[in-house]
Amino acid sequence: MLEFVALHCPYCGETFESPVDCSAGSQAYIEDCAICCRPIEVRIRVDDAGELLDVQTATDRE
Repeated sequence: MLEFVALHCPYCGETFESPVDCSAGSQAYIEDCAICCRPIEVRIRVDDAGELLDVQTATDRE
């Protein structure tokens, strides 16, 4: 199940929307910022029912 979430870029400070696949469970992946194109580590936490619990972003160096 795709869900659109607001991601905050830790580099440029802008917020943009991006789809996340909640059916894949909790995960971490790298996505380029839609504004400044720098790599952001995105961590999503999903419960057993597939509901999105939390989204965190960090630089790829944190």
